[in-house]
Amino acid sequence: MTMADDDMIYRLAASALPPGQIEFARNALGISKALLAGSISVTRAQLAMALNIVLFMKLLDRVPPASERVADLVRQGERMCFDHGALRTIDGPTGALPRGYAAFARILEPLGYTIGGLYPLPRLHMTGRAFVYRDMPSDIPQFFVSELHVDQLPVSAQAAAERIFDNSTDPIGEAEWELLHALGKTGQCPAELALAGLPGLVRAFGRCHDTPSLADYETLLAHSAEAAWIATEGNAFNHATERVTDVEALAASLKARGAPLKDSVEISANGRVRQTAFLAAKVVREFMLADGTIGKREVPGSFHEFISRDIDPATGALDLTFDSGNATGIFSVTRLA
Repeated sequence: MTMADDDMIYRLAASALPPGQIEFARNALGISKALLAGSISVTRAQLAMALNIVLFMKLLDRVPPASERVADLVRQGERMCFDHGALRTIDGPTGALPRGYAAFARILEPLGYTIGGLYPLPRLHMTGRAFVYRDMPSDIPQFFVSELHVDQLPVSAQAAAERIFDNSTDPIGEAEWELLHALGKTGQCPAELALAGLPGLVRAFGRCHDTPSLADYETLLAHSAEAAWIATEGNAFNHATERVTDVEALAASLKARGAPLKDSVEISANGRVRQTAFLAAKVVREFMLADGTIGKREVPGSFHEFISRDIDPATGALDLTFDSGNATGIFSVTRLA
């Protein structure tokens, strides 16, 4: 099979999404023309973009305000600029899954990403890393991967975290490793290999551990809302971010319409990066109860973020950096849901 047309990214995404979502993604997301050029092989950039499309569409399924926002753009004939997706990981015992950001560095680096910045988040007991695309940094969404340092939590919370996360399984198998090896070696691969491996890569951005006990969840929640969030949501996109021209003006407009928006806009120390977000969606998740039965509880889920980036006068290019203060402020929306 070959894919010698301008449809390769969407064909790849279709291996992990229903047909109706592919058509919506075509109309909703702005994609650089350089990525849509036809070729016989799949490039790592095309696969990276296809992965981003799939993860974004899966977030829309979980976050009604995000789905409504993007649908509004489509109705207006506009396309969303996808700036970055964010996920949270556990820097602690994680069973068969590599701990912390390493579980995703092994995926993102062969796809063409490199770590472009390190962002300490001490108030949250976390560290963030920005994975930026080497070849097309402004055109392919970044990944902001944060890891929660379990050893900085109280002993009771460390024990709860180990019980929850140390049974994690590794979703990366033979087909996925073959795909990552080929991309890491040559930067491209046959279409058949990409189609076989992409769904497995998508599974890595999910929950790889068992249903947590309610008691352990509540112990984590008392000391780290972020750890508790990972207990229910795993390594799914914590949020996806829409790049806009004027985040302050957009925030005012959305608030006037009654949108569930964060109270304030976060502004970076250099003044060039401004962010706000919808409050996290509420989702119902299962928990193991003390008597061995399953109970359900409403918890914070994922959310949709907005970001404005100015030109960095030192480089003349868009400022693609992040800011520790901004990230700490934005993360609070999963505490407010």
